Amino acid sequence: MPSGRSSTKDRSTFVDTARIRVRAGRGGGGAVSFRREPYVPRGGPDGGDGGRGGSVVIVAAPEVTSLSVYTSRREWRAEDGQPGAGGRKTGRAGLDLRLAVPTGTVVTDDETGVVLADLDVPATEALAAAGGEGGRGNPHFKSSVNQAPQVAEPGRAGQERWLRLELKLIADVGLVGPPNAGKSSLLRAISAATPKVAGYPFTTLSPELGVAEADGGRRLVVADIPGLIEGAAGGAGLGHLFLRHVERTRALVYVIDGSAPHPWADLATVQQEVTTYSPELARRASLIAINKLDLPETKELRARGGGRDALWCSALTGEGVPQLMAAIGDMVAAAPPPPRAELPSPVRQLTPLRGSVAPPEVERHPWGFLVSGEGVERLVARTRFDSEAALQRFQVALDRMGVSAALEEAGAEAGDTVRIAEMEFEYQP
Repeated sequence: MPSGRSSTKDRSTFVDTARIRVRAGRGGGGAVSFRREPYVPRGGPDGGDGGRGGSVVIVAAPEVTSLSVYTSRREWRAEDGQPGAGGRKTGRAGLDLRLAVPTGTVVTDDETGVVLADLDVPATEALAAAGGEGGRGNPHFKSSVNQAPQVAEPGRAGQERWLRLELKLIADVGLVGPPNAGKSSLLRAISAATPKVAGYPFTTLSPELGVAEADGGRRLVVADIPGLIEGAAGGAGLGHLFLRHVERTRALVYVIDGSAPHPWADLATVQQEVTTYSPELARRASLIAINKLDLPETKELRARGGGRDALWCSALTGEGVPQLMAAIGDMVAAAPPPPRAELPSPVRQLTPLRGSVAPPEVERHPWGFLVSGEGVERLVARTRFDSEAALQRFQVALDRMGVSAALEEAGAEAGDTVRIAEMEFEYQP
């Protein structure tokens, strides 16, 4: 048996899925301020811009082994940006919130199902929610006809989304097979891992990792995947949860109990479930290990012939285990790395180009009129409704965007309710 064996961290608190809500910080508001100094009677506007809100960043941390912290706390929010001040002082940007997850975590937008990041390399990171932009101070609104603008913008809200975190173990070899085939015992035999071993099915309820040493001193990470039964690819026995952990493995070892009533049928069932779950995974390098050679039934099975491509071993006595490890080492050395998940372009806060915004749409409802569109909704988010000057600017902007004309064409009359984003107004032609 291999002599150089390494242990892994205790995974008794192993959690491989979590659903969390992340909220980036809101940008700070711009300031309305004017320069006031002796002998400078017309100093002009000097309100500073607001600071950008903090972003939420997901980081792959090698020291983190579980997603358990995210099952006890669902809400995560970054810091808001600070408002601007007089003297053109820009507000402080909010601190980014960095969430550490285990290497191998896949980050998915829970509402759209889009994979945002596949953090399979230590120290890699992904922007999960971008902080809101800070509002502009009143110097930005100075013009030839308005030398003393009383207008500034509030900060924009940061991105907010529900994320699904899934940890897919990164291993060189995945041990797959039916329940009670001896996968955990085999992992104990080739590494210093200590998975639970008992004489009943489904002893292993979460994947276990061990580090084994192959010929030449090469260290291999081996994953013991919980037992697969017929229908596992469709979720039977939590099979769909277990199977995803072998997606990252370079090679598979099908472990079969040679003393079972129908070992070759068990092998065919497991191979079919892997094929059903992922045809690409089924084409990956693999070998067959018939376990429990110490039992008479297994010895009789080998004596009857069949299974010429299989390797026979006993995890209990160690018989055949060195030969199995040598074959695994050769197989992994020749196997290509598993493919990475298809990812979209890097996650960024979307800011439409000027002039490319679609015109607003007006819909009539029993309660009034709903105005929607990226440009008009952004205008609402950028307006301080507690300022008379800002309200006047807002009305002028609505006219320029064609909202007033669209409402009139839709039949809006004085006093009707108009809703834009989360704000409601009384229509006055």
